[in-house]
Amino acid sequence: MDADYGIARELSDLQKLRSHYQPELPPCLQGTTVRVELGDATTAADPSGAHVISRSFPHTYGQPLAHFLRATAKVTGAQIITEHPAKRVGVVFCGRQSPGGHNVIWGIHDALKIHNPNSTLLGFLGGSEGLFAQKTLEITNDVLATYKNQGGYDILGRTKDQIRTTEQVNAAMAACKSLKLDALIIIGGVTSNTDAAQLAETFAEAKCQTKVVGVPVTLNGDLKNQFVEANVGFDTICKVNSQLISNMCTDALSAEKYYYFIRLMGRKASHVALECTLQSHPNMVILGEEVAASKLTLFDITHKICDAVQARAEQDKNHGVILLPEGLIESIPEVYALLQEIHGLLTQGVSADKISSQLSPWASALFEFLPPFIKKQLLLHPESDDSAQLSQIETEKLLAHLVENEMNKRVKEGTYKGKKFNAICHFFGYQARGSLPSKFDCDYAYVLGHVCYHILAAGLNGYMATLTNLKNPVNKWRCGAAPITAMMTVKRYGRGPGKASIGKPALHPATVDLKGKAYELLSQNASKFLLDDVYRNPGPLQFDGPGADAKAVTLCVEDQDYMGRIKKLQEYLDKVRTIVKPGCSQDVLKAALSAMSSVTDILSVMASPSSNANTPF
Repeated sequence: MDADYGIARELSDLQKLRSHYQPELPPCLQGTTVRVELGDATTAADPSGAHVISRSFPHTYGQPLAHFLRATAKVTGAQIITEHPAKRVGVVFCGRQSPGGHNVIWGIHDALKIHNPNSTLLGFLGGSEGLFAQKTLEITNDVLATYKNQGGYDILGRTKDQIRTTEQVNAAMAACKSLKLDALIIIGGVTSNTDAAQLAETFAEAKCQTKVVGVPVTLNGDLKNQFVEANVGFDTICKVNSQLISNMCTDALSAEKYYYFIRLMGRKASHVALECTLQSHPNMVILGEEVAASKLTLFDITHKICDAVQARAEQDKNHGVILLPEGLIESIPEVYALLQEIHGLLTQGVSADKISSQLSPWASALFEFLPPFIKKQLLLHPESDDSAQLSQIETEKLLAHLVENEMNKRVKEGTYKGKKFNAICHFFGYQARGSLPSKFDCDYAYVLGHVCYHILAAGLNGYMATLTNLKNPVNKWRCGAAPITAMMTVKRYGRGPGKASIGKPALHPATVDLKGKAYELLSQNASKFLLDDVYRNPGPLQFDGPGADAKAVTLCVEDQDYMGRIKKLQEYLDKVRTIVKPGCSQDVLKAALSAMSSVTDILSVMASPSSNANTPF
């Protein structure tokens, strides 16, 4: 199998055209000089967890933000790095494939060779298992030729295994030492970057020379925080799925007799479902975050959909499209509790065929109420993070089944007089993740690869490559790096069998912000989407012309650019220091003291643990 990795691919005419596309670099990454400004020391977003994180990561917590500067920037104290000794760098894919991953490797390779042609990039074959076994492929221009701007992870292959146990961490360290690596770059999502932070800390403690860098690549779009605006692959996944959804909308409108229930990937968070809704305008979406916040039961959700079907039937519309995130099933309180009981019994070694008899009375009643196909799927062994195998649980079929039963009941009662309810179910799970990456993901991934080199040139360890101001053109993107520990939070509640992780710092999936601008946009249009059939078809992926430069709606509506604001704050503080110097007038000093007193009082209240009590962990 290893011989299949990195071999030249057979490319279609479109793939060949895409392989020649050269992503643009922001001005701060152009040339061979690295200019880096290290800002103030970082802290945890949730102050109440700061002491736990600092104890767990004494060598890598509290490191400063890094800003990479363009040649024309005049910043006092910035490091100017002109000497670039040859480096040996390893890179590994961790987690599920996400469109654009190949371009991260391409960007790393180009940056290494631009700064020193004698540098070496080694790719680990088969993901983390290849890292432990020290199976490598040297990445060259010839190897990259048919993988540039292409989908998949097949240049190296991948696993979803974690680098977490003592044995795994030691194996990773042994590989880095044996191969004399100056750096290990981990490409992945929430779990993989948590592992990257732990590796960085362990390596630092052991005085291992290898620096560890993380790259935010996940199709789920849930590795989001104040430093990370978007994930590589999310843009592509949503555009490809939105076209498929729009095709279903057109089909529903044409036949006027089917309801399409479509389940989308996304794990615990509903970012993909939200973005696809804003792009394609289906009639309804049920977000897991809404269900969790309102504590909606399976009964509530069923009746919500039935009421929508009935309202549309009153307008002589007997068709529709309903989107469901795959994590919805775990957001339903009683189903989640049932899953925890099942997983607990599976962990104890109880066989699947005997679990139903050992459930608590209420859980047993719910389990027996469910249709046979769902029972079988709920009995599957949980994932490594103790969550259900969400991709295998057909929530769309469950809800379609329950809605059909309720609509038939309403027909018998005489409360529903529309046409017979007909449902067709789809799961758009794997159709998009091997797609050619969108122009945005090609650019974003390639630039992140270059940022990885800049992080290494600056001698930083335990950082994630970051780009902000992404809704603007590439030449306005801000390039930087943030310590992964600054993105961590600490869970303080149990999750059944996985409750052993309570109190351990980690990156956690960012859920849809129900107070955010993207959700507000959905709320404003929900009634129109439900009743007016304002379906919108963005069409297939575009690489030139109209639509090629379109970016995710959820990215464009949010007011982000955290790194830019940090820089702006620093400029204001520098101005204050310039104006308020010993010798300034009493009036200037009094005004400064009054203003600073008010600002610090407000910020102290906002930053207190009690004000962060609702921070999602």
